[in-house]
Amino acid sequence: MKSIRWLMVLPFLGMLGGIPFVNRVEPYVLGMPFLLFWLVAWVIVTSVIMAIVYRFDPAVKEDEQA
Repeated sequence: MKSIRWLMVLPFLGMLGGIPFVNRVEPYVLGMPFLLFWLVAWVIVTSVIMAIVYRFDPAVKEDEQA
């Protein structure tokens, strides 16, 4: 777990890199077109990823001890 910060690349790839593959209206998921659902889901996943990075980042632990 030397560099957990690489996890922060996943939201970028999911939101921007995935759009050409999910750019369609059908199917509807939770009443939203699939593309809108995809983006909303990535906003939530991004929050989870940032919490994981914050929790396991060694630089944060050093600041808390100081």
